[in-house]
Amino acid sequence: MPAQQTRTTTAPPLRAHPPRVSAERARRFGSWYYAEHALKVMNGYRWTLIAYSVGNPVMYLFAMGVGLATLVDRNSPDAFGGVSYLAFIAPALLSSATIMTAATEFTFPVMDGFKWRRVYYGPHASPLAVHQIVNGYIIAITLRLLLMTAIYFGIVAAFGASPSPWGWVAVPVAVLCGLSFGLPLMAYAASIKEEKGQFALVMRFVVTPLFLFSGTFFPLDTLPIGLQWIGWISPLWHGTELGRLLTYGYQEPVWLVVIHVVYLIVLAILGWRMARKIYEKRLGA
Repeated sequence: MPAQQTRTTTAPPLRAHPPRVSAERARRFGSWYYAEHALKVMNGYRWTLIAYSVGNPVMYLFAMGVGLATLVDRNSPDAFGGVSYLAFIAPALLSSATIMTAATEFTFPVMDGFKWRRVYYGPHASPLAVHQIVNGYIIAITLRLLLMTAIYFGIVAAFGASPSPWGWVAVPVAVLCGLSFGLPLMAYAASIKEEKGQFALVMRFVVTPLFLFSGTFFPLDTLPIGLQWIGWISPLWHGTELGRLLTYGYQEPVWLVVIHVVYLIVLAILGWRMARKIYEKRLGA
């Protein structure tokens, strides 16, 4: 029986794009190229990210929304507008998770790009523009926040804490909440040339008070009037109020809903513009 003949084909040799083509693609898709780079870096420690980003708020959900909720609902069944304490607290934890994550990703990693590993200078030496580096990193963090929030909302919905059919809209609202806090923080981090504990002070004296005094665990109007202003300027309070409106139909006047949305958008845009200017000043436009 004649031996079977195997036909082999030679793969065509790989050829790199000419510099002109690569430069044109970088100028067109540079933001997405840098976002891909940032996401691949995150993928190297993805299990740590999942444990921190999802595990931390889920533990809060069990401790406060499930454990404490049994006592609150038993003793004050009408304290939260007729809904359970779990339904009341879940949107707040959703928004606070994005703010905590944004506070992490828009501080040390930003300074790392300028000072320690100087990871911004390599892409900047390529045809990528400064604004593409800024936008690419923001895209990567936005995708991370979106995935984390979607998973967390799925857990919240499984516990029956989002009875409204519009509850899923709380996911992009929570992401916007995280960006409205994180992008101004990104601009601040980019302006720092020597790290001397500034980020620890931000976590202790900015993030923690916002978490405690933004109507997260109880209605804001139950606080003394001298402390309510913290919630009024806090992105977390605005995001939480919108989340409650969407997840269980929290009663809110239309004019206040508009203020919530506009406030978060304006903060995010101002932070983004400030970050671009500071990056351009440090890297060179």
